[in-house]
Amino acid sequence: MDWKKEIKILGWIVAVFVFAYFMPLENARFTEAILAMFDLAKWYAQEHVILCLLPAFFIAGVIAVFVSQGAVMKYFGAKAKKWVAYTVASVSGTILAVCSCTILPLFSSIHKRGAGLGPAIALLYSGPAINILAIILTARILGFEMGVARVIGAVVFAVVIGSVMSLIYRKEEKTKNEEQLSFPDVPEKRPMWQTSLHFFTLVLILVFANWGKPGDGVTDGTWYWIWANKWYITSAFGLVLVYSLIAILKIKWQHVLLATLATAASAFLSSSPLIPMVVAIAGLSIITLIDKRDQDNKEWTISAWDFTKQIMPLLAIGVLAAGFLLGSTHDDTAMAGIIPNEWVANLVGGNSVFSNFFASIVGAFMYFATLTEVPILQGLIAAGMGKGPALALLLAGPSLSLPNMLVIRGVIGTQKTLVYVLLVVIMATLSGMIYGTFF
Repeated sequence: MDWKKEIKILGWIVAVFVFAYFMPLENARFTEAILAMFDLAKWYAQEHVILCLLPAFFIAGVIAVFVSQGAVMKYFGAKAKKWVAYTVASVSGTILAVCSCTILPLFSSIHKRGAGLGPAIALLYSGPAINILAIILTARILGFEMGVARVIGAVVFAVVIGSVMSLIYRKEEKTKNEEQLSFPDVPEKRPMWQTSLHFFTLVLILVFANWGKPGDGVTDGTWYWIWANKWYITSAFGLVLVYSLIAILKIKWQHVLLATLATAASAFLSSSPLIPMVVAIAGLSIITLIDKRDQDNKEWTISAWDFTKQIMPLLAIGVLAAGFLLGSTHDDTAMAGIIPNEWVANLVGGNSVFSNFFASIVGAFMYFATLTEVPILQGLIAAGMGKGPALALLLAGPSLSLPNMLVIRGVIGTQKTLVYVLLVVIMATLSGMIYGTFF
């Protein structure tokens, strides 16, 4: 008998029993925190899993299967020029428009394909940080100077944090680079424009399917028009994907047509856009798995499934923990976690080192869906939050979250994850103090 293992099991059983035995259900704050935990999990499942994460897993699968390792290394590896790698990575958020969890499959995919630690970390940070819609919303609601500061801070953060991580782990990176320099140039299976068309079609479907409403009271303008017609735009890119599946991936047109008709029928029969998205993803999975013409098509869905298995359980744990600790705030819902909201508001007033540091820590652990950080900050500023801590939270929050950290740890290890989080928190604190001093 393995006594160490058995004692560990006994310890978990005792811990769960003690928690259940002394669970303070009569305490109003505890029960609200429990409700907030499940409310956040429900909202996350309804708003982000189907429309955000599932398409992101398939996008990551494209990188893992259709984009050759040589192509990844060309732009992000040892053979890439540093300024090219960091430039591409640091501005990626303007295209991707993803949250701290949706970026994870893409980060994991390029890291496994040989991207350098620095550019991969730059992509990980910038993906959620400089979402163009969030920047515009920040400037409109929190002030033009806050929007500009967020853009500058996010780009600088991505480059600096990526560079520092690369410097700290330069010995590991040197070994990886030496291996990559001897890596033979493998010819692409298909022209790069075809792979790019397939990849960016999926990215644009992800972007427009998750296009947020510009703001309360906004009923005209370009951004509102896109939001009002986003499902027509998404459908148009869906047709481009149909072309790509037939003309580029060479999947039988009969199979693609059946999946397309099933998706269209579900769109007409259902009032919710989630149903046709589920049907489309199911159809895509089936026609790729049964495809006999190209093994890569089957591997694409298998790779997406591998990312799902790796990331989803950790995200679920992280979302539940974030909801219990910090509450659930979305749409018209504001449920307190076990940590009182008024404590947070009282601790982030002024422009002290502590208030900026505390705002960075709260931002790092709290989960922000795309665009939700702006109205949350608007409420905190109205409650007395200083402008410096507000920027600190803006720079730390969207790119980090407890679910995000758990997954990153599984990709690059505990030590690198702690260093990354520490760098984000320190830089956010310093940026908040500088900004708060002048504004």
